[in-house]
Amino acid sequence: MTPDAIEDAAAKLLKAEKAGEQCGLLSLAHPGMTLDDAYAVQAALIARKKAEGRKGIGWKIGLTSRAMQQALNIETPDSGVLLDDMLFADGTTIPAGRFIQPRIEAEIAFIMKQPLKGEQVTRDDVVAATEHVAPSIEILDTRIQRADPVTGKARLITDTVSDNAANAGIVLGAQRHAVDAFDLRRVGAIVKRNGVVEETGLGAGVLDDPVAGILWLVRRLARYGAGIAAGEIVLSGSFVRPVEAPAGAEFEADFGPFGSVKVTFG
Repeated sequence: MTPDAIEDAAAKLLKAEKAGEQCGLLSLAHPGMTLDDAYAVQAALIARKKAEGRKGIGWKIGLTSRAMQQALNIETPDSGVLLDDMLFADGTTIPAGRFIQPRIEAEIAFIMKQPLKGEQVTRDDVVAATEHVAPSIEILDTRIQRADPVTGKARLITDTVSDNAANAGIVLGAQRHAVDAFDLRRVGAIVKRNGVVEETGLGAGVLDDPVAGILWLVRRLARYGAGIAAGEIVLSGSFVRPVEAPAGAEFEADFGPFGSVKVTFG
């Protein structure tokens, strides 16, 4: 994609978010679009948001489970940027109309105390740089159509990555734990919508170890000379399938001894 095409795609995504109306598939408009193009669109989109006064607070990692990768016919996770207006308090009610087509996922969040940068970073480095881990809910939204209404063509990974990896919000639980206080592979969550269990899962669903998700992100960012900063929040990836969040839905992600998170959609 040309620089002009990248900026045009970013402008379309921002317009869609503000209008609350999804735009067409970028992969359909740009059939030769690559993952590098998609991350360039994402970067241009985030730059536009920061120019409007928003600030970066961290990162999200997505598509870490084999089931989700197979559904999109890919073999790698993806990532997006967390901004300050995406952070919601535990138990909050999301205002009606804030999102277009929201869904939620349960995840383990990492809160960093030291920066991480470079392709040589190890698992031990990630553990040493982590101040706390916490239960969380990620709110997903789609500013791009899930499928083209005329051709039926489904959204591709390049669409999702361009759309900031479908990230829209994060709800952090109140609990904070040392990174080695639990075996994160065995930390599980029961996700209920309006009191009904919709999904369950274990941390091992994230690349067999949530820490591995952070390691993947650091190495991916190193390709662009970037890294994770001290104080940032990193969503390590979902170990449950996305659950639709229609208006009026009340969610609880019960992580057992690890904590819990609640959110309601107005």
